[in-house]
Amino acid sequence: MTKSILVTGAGRGIGRATALIAGARGWNVAVNFLRNEASARATAEEVERAGGRAVCIQADVAREADVLRLFDRTAEVFGPLDGLVNNAGVVGPAQPLTAMSAERIDAMLRTNVLSAFLCAREAARRMAPAAGGRGGAIVNVSSLAARTGAPGEYMDYAGAKAAMDAMTLGLSKEAGPDGIRVNSVRPAFIDTEIHATSGNPERARVLGATTPLGREGQPSEVGELIVWLLSDAASYVTGAVIDVAGGK
Repeated sequence: MTKSILVTGAGRGIGRATALIAGARGWNVAVNFLRNEASARATAEEVERAGGRAVCIQADVAREADVLRLFDRTAEVFGPLDGLVNNAGVVGPAQPLTAMSAERIDAMLRTNVLSAFLCAREAARRMAPAAGGRGGAIVNVSSLAARTGAPGEYMDYAGAKAAMDAMTLGLSKEAGPDGIRVNSVRPAFIDTEIHATSGNPERARVLGATTPLGREGQPSEVGELIVWLLSDAASYVTGAVIDVAGGK
């Protein structure tokens, strides 16, 4: 069955990998981006070359008006939504909590928490049968940092991802009766550009070598799990929080 999914922050990293894997299944993919339109358009083109359909939609998912516009446009192009991947997120330079400004913490929570709650809320509203939906699946892209706390690096990011995991558990219970499954994946040591943002571009490679599998992970390895959780093959999986961290 062809599904229509929305992936936030789909222009790079795990979001991009997920979009491409969904495209290879012949799914419709709404590729959300904030600033890098060229990267989003490249992702959309690859989705279509893989066999899916794609549309690029600019939106700041930390703004409610943008979220509503994003979901409206997705429905306008593809019809009822079947899946949401809450992937958009940022991390700041590594530093202890005692050095963090209020402005940094506020921005981190808005971008990583408020956006996830707004998008999950809107997906749950629209997928519900009472609103003409047909159920569906939400996958929240969390982080292993939610379990470790990321001391001395980015406790604000860790706290944001822990909030996402709590939302996953709560919403899975609220939305289950509407046929909406909600799960969370917690990657770590994945070879993406986000590590350069924290000031340590080699972080995934160095820490990945300390895992039982002895290497960093690839975005596609997370994307495969996300697409499985969106698929009918995972029809009895909800409220799960799954680590993708090489055994750490």
